[in-house]
Amino acid sequence: MQALQVTSLSDDLSGCELVDIAVPAQKAGEVLVKVHAASLNFPDLLMTKGDYQFKPEPPFTAGMELAGEVVAAGKESRFSAGDRVIGGAKTGAMAEYASVPEISLRLAPQGLDYPQATALGAAYNTAYTALVELGGLTAGQWVLVHGASGGVALAAIDLAKALGAQVIAATGSPDKVPAIKRLYAPDAVIVSEGRFREKVAEITGGKLCDLVCDPVGGDVFDESTRCVTFGGKLLVVGFAGGRIADIATNIPLIKGFSVVGVRAGEYARRFPERGKRIADEVGRLASSGLITPPIDRIVPLSQWRSAFEAMARRGLVGKVVLTPGT
Repeated sequence: MQALQVTSLSDDLSGCELVDIAVPAQKAGEVLVKVHAASLNFPDLLMTKGDYQFKPEPPFTAGMELAGEVVAAGKESRFSAGDRVIGGAKTGAMAEYASVPEISLRLAPQGLDYPQATALGAAYNTAYTALVELGGLTAGQWVLVHGASGGVALAAIDLAKALGAQVIAATGSPDKVPAIKRLYAPDAVIVSEGRFREKVAEITGGKLCDLVCDPVGGDVFDESTRCVTFGGKLLVVGFAGGRIADIATNIPLIKGFSVVGVRAGEYARRFPERGKRIADEVGRLASSGLITPPIDRIVPLSQWRSAFEAMARRGLVGKVVLTPGT
């Protein structure tokens, strides 16, 4: 089969190549899946450089997230050949076949094709964990979402709107504003440059935001501490901006807000029943049409480089989906 492998770590994707390898053997507790679509996530890009907290030893097959069809499962498995599934592991999704731990798979939501299904999983599970599970989102609250062209941020906008929140989408790229408005019609879109607190205050009538979802970090995080209302929560989802910010503890003390770290995958591993409930609720919302995964483009696995490069230069509005076998 064909697989995208990271054979060595590099800053320019020179350590990645499409190779022919054997179909993985199905191990105990795993399910063999024919991969129809694999979603590209920012950690996939970081792992090619060795910059992610999980550091697999090369060579390894890239890809954390897939959607596909069950080929083989164990006798006691809850899955059967032919089942449409989504899920994945820390690596292995960007190949024609993957042997995946059964615990990390679930049935694909009804009404979604394979690209939509793989674009749903990690992004929406992260958004739900952040906003609802840890943030306690309720209808009517103001939510500020940064990095609004990325998969997790767009999922957070979509989810927050579906649950009745008022949403301010923030992006560092003015040229992406029309696409963000077109996709999910947030209550407002701002460009997160310099001092944007005044924009947030004007939009919210001086209330500021109950929740701030920040996958960017750096200067955006610094200014976001000024945008959280008393008793609110600043949700730290990632550091796509590059700089890991610092905060003086007197700031959350005086303003009475919480800084909450969000690691959705680890949360689900530590609290599997809660993780299952989150995934089930995301699936229900998707099947009912209340949320719709944003896809920027679908490309063959053979064109993997264009997908990774588009993510590296932040040229996307939504997810990139790779289709093995093409």
